Amino acid sequence: MPKTLLSRRRVLAGAAGLSAAAILPRSSLADWKPTENVRIIVPAAAGGSTDVMGRLLAAHLQTAWGQSAVVENRSGGGGTIGTAEAVRAKPDGHTILIGNPGPNAIAYSIFKNLTYKPEQLQPVSNMIRIPNIVSAHPKTGIKSIAELIAYLKTNPDKLSYASSGVGQSPHLTGAWFLQLTGLKMTHIPFRGAGPALQAALAGDIQILFDNLYPSLPQVQNGTLTGLCVTTTDRSDLAPNLPTMRESAPELANFDVSSWFSVFLPKGVQPAVLEALNLQVKAMLERDDIKKNIAAMGARADYGTPQQFADFVDAETKKFAGIIQKEGLQMDVQ
Repeated sequence: MPKTLLSRRRVLAGAAGLSAAAILPRSSLADWKPTENVRIIVPAAAGGSTDVMGRLLAAHLQTAWGQSAVVENRSGGGGTIGTAEAVRAKPDGHTILIGNPGPNAIAYSIFKNLTYKPEQLQPVSNMIRIPNIVSAHPKTGIKSIAELIAYLKTNPDKLSYASSGVGQSPHLTGAWFLQLTGLKMTHIPFRGAGPALQAALAGDIQILFDNLYPSLPQVQNGTLTGLCVTTTDRSDLAPNLPTMRESAPELANFDVSSWFSVFLPKGVQPAVLEALNLQVKAMLERDDIKKNIAAMGARADYGTPQQFADFVDAETKKFAGIIQKEGLQMDVQ
């Protein structure tokens, strides 16, 4: 693995050793502070990017506010179980939700029995964005999105693509690519990114739509051929990989990322919202956090509550259009 890549374990170890000297002076931030322990609900299992960002935020807030901040992993239902728990919490600033596209943009269109609505959450700020990545098995001979498009035009229905599951961001990335180009591939969903990656490495599936990790190391060592990243800009960890939008005119507006963010239950006081928003900004401006974020292949993406609310609304509408065209409807499991 290249030296520039840090494991999630090292990122979390760094979070545990944060010092007060790294925090911006408290006088520069809003006056509100919690009066009891802070719960940070992570609607995902430990070890993933949602969890990593929750723990980085918890360590930062604990030092900045002088109050215990505890991460609670509440996985299940594609992130909707933990999100529903956050929605029910008292809106006093002592319960914070770490969000991502699944439960906070995709879920509203794809799940028939969702138990919460977007207006029950108060957007605070995004924290980071990470590209998705498209790769091919080397035996296909396909080395770019342009070559993939050309192959699919002359060989319809000959290729299949893998994702981490129906309705997940990588699946919808592939679906949107096919919708915009008018082409066809068979979607093969797996139960998680790991099994999808293994099928692609074995050549059982020809094309893989994935988050940047775990695929990027396989692209870097040549066991998969990287075709593109899906954000508007290239990744600093893979600068030679073009973006999807560079590849064809019909893909000029393509932009999909995995984003990891902060929400509060709706109804918090403005002082609480301002205080947390400014602490997110302070965290993202720290040199140690910048290094951790870069090691994840991510970019910081701070915004005001209104900017973030507008972003979430746009993401929700984008995914709703893709889901509607695909005819996808599911029940929360």
